[in-house]
Amino acid sequence: MEEQQNDNQINIELSEEVAEGIFSNLAIITHSNTEFVLDFIRVMPGVPKARVKSRIILTPEHAKRLLGAMQENVEKFEAANGRIKTPEEHPSFPFGFGGPTAQA
Repeated sequence: MEEQQNDNQINIELSEEVAEGIFSNLAIITHSNTEFVLDFIRVMPGVPKARVKSRIILTPEHAKRLLGAMQENVEKFEAANGRIKTPEEHPSFPFGFGGPTAQA
């Protein structure tokens, strides 16, 4: 029997640099009527300035799909590993990581 090739298949490449990933402990999401902007930031203790490490711009439709995919993956993670604990209140600015303030 001859196999049919799926024309909707996409080959995705992942370079070594991108595969390393970028650590982020803060995400800021903004939107307009045509796009959602996700800024991923790394905030360090005792450092009053933080730089955006990565920015992703999505259409509203893709933002909603991402939301659904994230929800599904969090549910799968929690089913396998237990409930993810989050603080009752969202952190306020500036972030209080605790410990002494860095000095040079």
